[in-house]
Amino acid sequence: MSNLFLDQTYLFTPGPTPIPNRVNAAMAQPMIGHRSPDFSVLIEDVATRLKPVFGTKHPVYALTSSGTSALEAAVVNSVTEGDHAVVIVAGSFGDRLASIAENYGVNVERLNIEWGKSCSPEQLEEFLNGLSGAPIKAVFATFNETSTGVLNPIGALGEVVRRLTDALFIVDGVSCIGGVPVDMEADHIDILVTSSQKALMLPPGLAFVAFSDKGLDAIKNCPTKRFYLDLNRYVKAYNEQKSTPFTPAVSLIAGAREVCAMIEEEGWENVIRRHNLLRDMMRAGIRELGLPLLTSDADASPTVTAVKPDALSAPDIQKALKKDFSITIAGGQKDLKGKIFRIGHMGYCTPFDVIKVLTALELTLVKFGQEPRFGAAVRKAEEVWSQNV
Repeated sequence: MSNLFLDQTYLFTPGPTPIPNRVNAAMAQPMIGHRSPDFSVLIEDVATRLKPVFGTKHPVYALTSSGTSALEAAVVNSVTEGDHAVVIVAGSFGDRLASIAENYGVNVERLNIEWGKSCSPEQLEEFLNGLSGAPIKAVFATFNETSTGVLNPIGALGEVVRRLTDALFIVDGVSCIGGVPVDMEADHIDILVTSSQKALMLPPGLAFVAFSDKGLDAIKNCPTKRFYLDLNRYVKAYNEQKSTPFTPAVSLIAGAREVCAMIEEEGWENVIRRHNLLRDMMRAGIRELGLPLLTSDADASPTVTAVKPDALSAPDIQKALKKDFSITIAGGQKDLKGKIFRIGHMGYCTPFDVIKVLTALELTLVKFGQEPRFGAAVRKAEEVWSQNV
């Protein structure tokens, strides 16, 4: 099949994600000085307007860095060499969190969860009760495991941590903040991090972090040596000067302000409902095509769907979508490499975008010898959509 879409691209990876035109326009505005009053207004505006998205009463701090740097910052500002920490590992990014902590000499207890499943509060409680020795300084969890399309029950996990330990509860929210509800106080989260290129509809290059009061105290007292990732510097610069300690990505922060405006215009509750709808439409359509889903409905992420086509090659489907339709999706990582493909549906994504991907999948499966089921996935997705109109 010749590609009719050579001059167009359709991005459905779990990050980066598409950028709204108005956000691109905001980022293209003339540069301002990063030590000017104009920037102070900008950074305060973003730090304040992101509060509902993070479910926090404190400002949300911006780092000019990647999501992985935010994870590293969460580690080096909370635990130090010789401390004991628990890391819930349910996929590639839980494994990354554990590796970062181990690299700094932290004694990591890994709670390994089968990839494709969430961590239940009962599993965490049993694991914590089974530990002996030094007290646990922190428990690290991945809110949304990007590599498997699993959403962990963060509030329930946070309640277990609060009830059984005095540990900090530190959460990687990289692939879901901006698409799921969160309440840091109710969920007992002490440090919550994310990055710009996922549900927040920005290019890569920014990370964001929010704290509870307990989290703020922890970073003040953490003895680990750090410099650029010393979150105390970001808190101090913001509180004293409404600024950042180092040169920020001014244009990206201007884009973040426009993202805040878009979220407010849609309404935060509507943003959450839209992401749930995208998940339900995608899963219904894929299931109608007979493609196995990696996760259960109960564990399914609102921002990324993982498909495990046992009878077909996941990489071949991924390549065909790119070649024939200019649709870019993601493959599997580590243990799931070559076994799954992942479709991102977060941020600047609508139900029409889901229909687009499902249409391409219907045509692609025929190419690989499957019985034609033209319109089946689309019809099923539209049924889900119609129930939410």
